Amino acid sequence: MKKPKEIVPKSKAEKEAAEDQILELSKRIEFYLTEYSVELLAKKMHEGEFFVPPYQREFTWEPERKSKFIESLLIGLPIPFLFFWERPKDGKLEIVDGSQRLRTIEEFILGEFRLGELESLTAVSGFTFSDLPESRRRKIKNRSIRGIVLNENADEQARFDMFERINTGSKIANEAEVRRGALGGPFMDLIIELSSHSKFVALAPVPQKSVDKREREELVARFFAYSDGLNGYRDRPAEFVFKYVKRMNDEVASASAKIEHYRSRFLEMIDFVDRVFPHGFRRTPRGKASPRARFEAIAVGSRLALDARPELVEQESIDVEPWLDSEDFKKVTGSDGANAIARLIGRINFVKAKLLANA
Repeated sequence: MKKPKEIVPKSKAEKEAAEDQILELSKRIEFYLTEYSVELLAKKMHEGEFFVPPYQREFTWEPERKSKFIESLLIGLPIPFLFFWERPKDGKLEIVDGSQRLRTIEEFILGEFRLGELESLTAVSGFTFSDLPESRRRKIKNRSIRGIVLNENADEQARFDMFERINTGSKIANEAEVRRGALGGPFMDLIIELSSHSKFVALAPVPQKSVDKREREELVARFFAYSDGLNGYRDRPAEFVFKYVKRMNDEVASASAKIEHYRSRFLEMIDFVDRVFPHGFRRTPRGKASPRARFEAIAVGSRLALDARPELVEQESIDVEPWLDSEDFKKVTGSDGANAIARLIGRINFVKAKLLANA
């Protein structure tokens, strides 16, 4: 029988350090509660008083889902909180989570959205807002929905923490979308540019659903962040990459030549992978996906090998077939604990060592 692990009480210093950290992080999370009527929400959306940031998805709710949401509103079911950030420049509220709900409200109250077949309110199926009795229209417009507003003093990391943790629906913004909206700048522009490079698109296929979620931007951002060094990495890719892109936006803004340097580093890696790896970042010749762990291993491992031995760029052939489909490579690129620092370094160095050994 396994002996239970002894629990060591936390020291006074550890408790004080924990309290200090809680207080420090709490200072960045300042918010207030708000409550708007449905009528006011529709009006504000229509007049552009709410700002929809670039990282928010296109309006992707299908008519059935919009109808179901309006049905919930009509019945009086609880509506999830809306989340906003108070923009310091113009005072508008930026929608963090809830744009689909707000756009549906606007379309129903002020537009001509016609409800589909409803599950409970069958007698209301096929109605527009104007088809409802006037008394019901007033009641709907008077109904209120609560919101949480992160105030203007919140820094970028606080906003990112909020973006990352919110999960009021099944279609929240992902890391790549968050960075696109929160970290606009020259380095972010480079990531977006390279994510659409024709050769990269060919080497790194992803399903259309992942394309819509900006998966290739995520891959490019990880390539740059990881190939520049993993100091400070704490098993949380989203936080690490966010801080990296933020720092690089500042660095390249004051040294424009760096943009070309990083563009060249990426394109040289892509040319190398295209020449050496028979399936690009796929697992199989006809693969339609590029697993992140596999991409990181090949892309960053190749870049580091090229840094260690630049003449690899000119080498005619490097045989990767013996290890590319090996159990060892499958093991280091497996999904279990994939973001742990040891696993990340392990798969990158695996490819780097194999390329240098076989060159």
